[in-house]
Amino acid sequence: MKNLQTLHLLPILALASLFVEISGSISLHPVLTGPDKAFLGSRVAFRCIAPDSSLPVAYELMRDSGVLFATALESDQPAPFFLKVTATSEGSYQCRATAGGRTGVSNSVKLSVVIPVSHPRVTSEPFPAVVYEGSPLVLSCNVAKGSHLSYTWFFNKKEVTASTSPFLRLNGNKLVMEKATPEHAGSYYCMAWSSVQDIKRFSSSTDFQVTVKEGGSYCGNVTCWTTRGSPPVNFSLLLDDKEVGSVTATESLAAWFPVAMVPGLDMGVARCRVNSEVQELMSEPVTLVVVPVRGDVEVEVEYLFRADSKMAAARLSCQIGRGTFPHVSWLLNDSVLPSETYVDSHIQPVLSHYALTDHRRTLFLTKLGPEESGYYRCRVRDSYDESGPWVESAAVLVRVTDRTLNSMPRATSSTETTPRVLTTTTEVITIAFCCFLLLSLAVGVGCVYKMFDRERAHAHIAPTNPSYEALPLPGPTPVSGGKQADASSADCDVQSQTVEVTV
Repeated sequence: MKNLQTLHLLPILALASLFVEISGSISLHPVLTGPDKAFLGSRVAFRCIAPDSSLPVAYELMRDSGVLFATALESDQPAPFFLKVTATSEGSYQCRATAGGRTGVSNSVKLSVVIPVSHPRVTSEPFPAVVYEGSPLVLSCNVAKGSHLSYTWFFNKKEVTASTSPFLRLNGNKLVMEKATPEHAGSYYCMAWSSVQDIKRFSSSTDFQVTVKEGGSYCGNVTCWTTRGSPPVNFSLLLDDKEVGSVTATESLAAWFPVAMVPGLDMGVARCRVNSEVQELMSEPVTLVVVPVRGDVEVEVEYLFRADSKMAAARLSCQIGRGTFPHVSWLLNDSVLPSETYVDSHIQPVLSHYALTDHRRTLFLTKLGPEESGYYRCRVRDSYDESGPWVESAAVLVRVTDRTLNSMPRATSSTETTPRVLTTTTEVITIAFCCFLLLSLAVGVGCVYKMFDRERAHAHIAPTNPSYEALPLPGPTPVSGGKQADASSADCDVQSQTVEVTV
């Protein structure tokens, strides 16, 4: 009877053993939850759970494909992992669960570290933010630090939206004015912000002033002229192939046309047409545009030396980024130097020994001494706008002492080689003696050579030279003269704020 019961229990034990073996071969399926974004310096929590296990489970938090980050003791509860977010915390995280010999790896959670914004400020292109009506202007919101940022712009304390103006366009951290109008003048500031879940961190810039000037008050003078001919001559000005003016010159071969100008805007392509009784001529096209002063301004210093290697003068050049009609002013130790046309016998000038050339872009210091030493700067503005902003260069130190004046130049460029002058009697006598010695040596060598040549002529009979056929040498190739074509030329004279077109 016992044997029979034992035989009935064997299938049950086999099935139980098979179930345990199959259960042990099934892996766990843990689930990892956690944030996808977190502020730098904050604390976050990841939680891992293995829902298909009834046994205590050991959990491990891994980052970036298998690198062990943290572990948790065996428990029958979800395992929390707390993390203080640093700059190196960004990456992909996974959880590995182990229970009863079974192991499983969870899903992946990617964490992005959000750096809070700090110190936003507004910059402009062009700078300063002074533009003329119809000109473009771009404002940028730049931050010292920050990531995952969004931007909001405000104009006169009101938020700027796409419907605020058809000429305002939001593009990332930029506010673009395609065509500035007087209504766009005012105070602007930007707000940069980032958010994580329901938490938002933001920072605002200081106010930034934008000035829009009306360009209707500016008038350019376009000159049309021809190099030869006899009056009367009819001149016509064409803008974009449309005639805008016509003048008959009876006493000269030139005519002037006023044209409304807006600095910074392309006013069109101008051409001059000349009609006489026998012919019609057309000039080359010239683009009418006045570029306001903008870009970086720098001062370059070059020292000039005399033939005796003593410093004689200094040349300071004001390098301007852009600008059609720049007006340059020089400063010494923050004091404005007088103009080259400044004459007043009752007032002592700031610097008496200097000269200005190249439309004031170059300053020559014709006397060098301690009084001329100091920090020099140049500043530039548009010559047609006396109230316009100045763009200043960095200060450059010009330091001249008695030791500097008497010292040799450290280096001489290949384009400015200083000739050496013989200034002492000893050097002249020495060179003359050397020349005489070389001449005597040459005469002596010639005499000895001639003597040996005569002795060889008496001792030997000269062989007969074979005849050679003379080969003709190629003659000089004639150079043909080039044709000179009569063509009208165009010139844009930027002096006196006049655009000149030559026919």
